[in-house]
Parts: sequence; structure tokens; C-alpha cells
Amino acid sequence: MASFEFFAPCPRGLEEALAAELAELGRLAPVSVGKQVPGGVHFAGPWAAGMAANLHSRIASRVLLRVAQQGYRSEQDIYEFALRQRWEEWFGYQQTLRVDVTGIKAPVRSLEFITLRIKDAVCDRLREKTGARPNIDTSEPDVRVFAFLTATDATLYLDTSGEALFKRGWRLDKGAAPLRENLAAGILRLAGWRTDTAADMVLYDPMCGSGTFLAEAAQIALGVPAGAGRRFGFEKLKGYDITAWQTLKVQAAEAQRDARVRGVPSTIFGSDISGDMLVKARANLERAGVGDIGLKQVDARDMSPPVDRPGIIVANPPYGERIEVRGRRGPRDGRDGRDDDERYSPEVQGNRGGFQRNQPDGVDAEFFRAFGDALKQRFTGWSAYLLTADMSLPGQMRLRESRRTPLYNGALECRLFRFDLIAGSVRKRGDSESKGEDSAPQA
Repeated sequence: MASFEFFAPCPRGLEEALAAELAELGRLAPVSVGKQVPGGVHFAGPWAAGMAANLHSRIASRVLLRVAQQGYRSEQDIYEFALRQRWEEWFGYQQTLRVDVTGIKAPVRSLEFITLRIKDAVCDRLREKTGARPNIDTSEPDVRVFAFLTATDATLYLDTSGEALFKRGWRLDKGAAPLRENLAAGILRLAGWRTDTAADMVLYDPMCGSGTFLAEAAQIALGVPAGAGRRFGFEKLKGYDITAWQTLKVQAAEAQRDARVRGVPSTIFGSDISGDMLVKARANLERAGVGDIGLKQVDARDMSPPVDRPGIIVANPPYGERIEVRGRRGPRDGRDGRDDDERYSPEVQGNRGGFQRNQPDGVDAEFFRAFGDALKQRFTGWSAYLLTADMSLPGQMRLRESRRTPLYNGALECRLFRFDLIAGSVRKRGDSESKGEDSAPQA
């Protein structure tokens, strides 16, 4: 059985979680998890390993198949390296092509120029072997070739995913800048929400927006594959293991049928102040195959526990913009972050968003003070995981975080704050200055 080398990019900060998730895929296909690097994880295995990662990984952004690696000294070396690869064994001239290049300390005149040289090499190779060149399509290509350059080496990859894996296929209704699905899934895993634990845990998102956390949590609890509702790039490549893919698809279909029989656990809850967002959330949950989990329209400052036992709270509070107020209680109109398909590449992602450290305006401060009071007064025994781009959030809420984890929402640098809500957990002034922080992965 042939073995291949793969690289799975992911949101920075979730490398360890992704490595653990890939190791769990060993129940479906032989997977050898390799090195973790800032922004992704290497792994190896047969075609089934790469296909299973595409279908089941909730944290990976893509799955890239390594074609070859070689040292270089000039742009011409890279062109000749790409020209020697047997692209005709993977795809034909009838298929459209896109090439993306990223690098770290690459001694070349420009990455754009290298992109053109690799594109020329691939097209020249296909013309030589098949008599025609493929067309270029930068928006919806059939085939994507990725190149990653270091100061000494060039590595070529074929994308096996197609569209980014965070695009599950169910989220058509969304807010201005929603949380990406794979980041939401990673946060849930950091909070301890997994298939083997979800049945015994309570989860509540009091600012659910379009329902991303809720849909991911419900599918995880039900064991529904992340990619069950979409297609993948490898389906347009030659030579992939069709038999193994059919087996994986049958297993996924059976998991979906079992999920419909079992139904969504009664331990998942969501609310939002905006009725319009709840309409979108219900539509997304329906498309995700988890139905209406009983959403309520509630201001987060007025929230109360949905059940009489502790659980976990996950939320992506509004940040970076004012919280608009309509009367005393108003909707949050937007969040920073992007939903575009950023150009993922091996071992590096261009995430350099500025981290916000300024104090909020009066309206924001009032909201988070009241939200923190609601947590302290009504949610004793719970743990809250809040993703924000604002370092001052614990101080605004007058709570002491037990952990802070650097994460990225697209290009926006954030922190995932964990608050263990115990009696007397009001933050003491000055604690934030002495509190340590988990180390951020360095690109």
C-alpha cells in the first residue's frame, strides 16, 4: 500500500488539538502523525488517511499532499524543479489550475514572480506530455498547486480539499464577520467538548449569533463528519483510492442516519439578543442536520443557567466595534474578523492582525461589566471560554482568567480566555499585569 506525506494547516494556536484529532483518525485509516509547526501538522499514510482527514477533521483548514521537495539557489532552479514533476499523473489539461506560493526568508525577487514561474512549469509540462496547456482559474479552480519556500528548500504540494475545510456547506446565513467553523471546533475541543464527553456535559452559548458554536457542538456530539455535506478537491485528481473513498462515504452516511435517530443531546443551549440572528441560526442548524435546539432571545446581561447543574459557556463576544444600544438593550451589530478563504500554505500563514489593547468606550465597558456580573452571580461552578481580540476583557468583566490561549480568527489575533467561576472570583486590580500567558506559536 502506497504511503503519502500530507500537511494539514490550521488556525494558529490549534496545532496540538489538530495533532490529537488526526491521531484519532487511526480508527478509520492508518495515520502517522508527524511534526507540529506553527500553523499546521504533518502526517503520513495511504490515500485513505488524507481522505479521512478531509472528511472528518473539524480543525484542519486544508489537507495538502506533498509532491516533492528540493533545494534551490535561483528562480530558474524552482522552475526546473516544478517542470520535472509528473503533473500529468495527477490531472489533465482539461482541468483549470491555480498556483499559490508562500515562504519564509526566501531569497527570491518576489513570491509573485515565483508563482508565475511555477505556473509556467506546470503548464509547460502538461503541454509537453499531453499537447495542451490547462487554463488558469484563480477563483474556483479544479486543481490547486501550493509551493512553500524556505531560505534553502522548495516544497510542492497538491491541495486535496478544494474549498477550505472550514466551509462545511451548511452555513449560508451569517453575520457580518462570523467565527470560522474550524476555529469554533478547536475552541470546543480545548473546552473538553468531544464525542466521548459531550453526552455528560452542558454547553451554553449566550451570544450564539448565526449558531456556529452550536452547530459544531451538536455535530460533534452526534458523531457527524465535518465534511459530510460537501465535495473535495481530491475527487478531481487522478489516481486517488476510489474504493477507500466509497467506504468512507458509506460510513459517513451511516453516521448521519444514526444521528437522526438519536437526535441532538438536550444539553446544548443557545441564546442571542438579536431575533434576526436567531432566525439565521435556526436555518443554519437545520441545514447542519441538527434541527432547532431550543434557542431563546435573551440579552447576555440578563442570562441565567439553562439547567440546574454546571457546564461550560463558549462565546465569541462582540469586539473591536461599539456595542450599539437600542434603548437599554440593543443588538450587537458586528464583529471583527474575516470569512474570506485566506491563502493557507505549509508551515506559515499570513496572520499578522493587530491585537487590540485599548480600553473600550463607555458603552462597551458597561456591557462587559454587566455580563461579568451575570457570570459571577448566576453561574457558580461553570467554566466560561471567551474568544476576544481585546486584552482588557478580564478587567472589564472584573474576573480573573485561569488561562489565556493565543488564537487567530482568520487574520485577527485573539485570546481565548478561560474563567473558572467560583464564589468570590472578582478580579483583583493589578492581577492582569502579573498574570502569565501561554506561549504563542511563532511563525
